[in-house]
Amino acid sequence: MQTRNKFFDDMSQLMTNAMGVAQGAKTEAETAMKGFIDRWMADRDFVTREEFDAVRAMAVKAREENAALEARLAALEARLADAPKAARKKDA
Repeated sequence: MQTRNKFFDDMSQLMTNAMGVAQGAKTEAETAMKGFIDRWMADRDFVTREEFDAVRAMAVKAREENAALEARLAALEARLADAPKAARKKDA
């Protein structure tokens, strides 16, 4: 038959309570750190992912339009360069 020892019962209870306190302290520390980080980031001029994606899409569209305009300009310059040659052939 096993007898209960008060010392071990008290130590067991103390450890159980200490683990509960430690868990509560961990949760409280996490909450405080998250609050600190949220406040710190709110004070900075960071953009949201949605804003970043919108500006990126605008930049891609602008690059595409720029490339199309460059091609159009090159074609017009080529036609303009050929125009005086064609006029000289008519005169000859």
